Amino acid sequence: MDRLWAPWRMAYINGMNDDGEHDGCFLCTARDADDDREALVFMRRPKAFAVLNRFPYNNGHTLIVPNAHKGNLADLSDDESLALMTLTRDVLGVFKQILRPDGFNVGINFGRTAGAGLPEHLHLHVVPRWNGDTNFMPVLGETKVIPQSLQDIYDRIVAAITEGSEDGPQDSASC
Repeated sequence: MDRLWAPWRMAYINGMNDDGEHDGCFLCTARDADDDREALVFMRRPKAFAVLNRFPYNNGHTLIVPNAHKGNLADLSDDESLALMTLTRDVLGVFKQILRPDGFNVGINFGRTAGAGLPEHLHLHVVPRWNGDTNFMPVLGETKVIPQSLQDIYDRIVAAITEGSEDGPQDSASC
């Protein structure tokens, strides 16, 4: 039997209750965090924020989250909906600059059957994609290799945001 050492998964497993679900809202916890680097929040806006996914599908997998704890698009105000899309656009701009992906998957999962791990707090997924990023590991080994640590990708993103560019937003991680 082959083994893949992945000790970071224990944080996910240990956060589950007896029903196999997570207690509390990890997105509200990230929103309210005092330490953005520890929480992996790299952009904040008045009505939304961007946080790296702790259990990514690919390098840079990000969640775009309304500050309000709402689970349905219909519950969002027009300003909140616009904030999500504007922040998504700005994250894509930064990622194009520093990660140089060949494309992106952007989407929302509504309900557990659609893959929503936290259906009570709506969020968009932004997943950078590269030609050839699907190889034999996920197909044969049911394993995805993420070649960069969350802290490293976080630091690169925040550095790019802080430095600013003509193509990207001028926000800092804590604004």
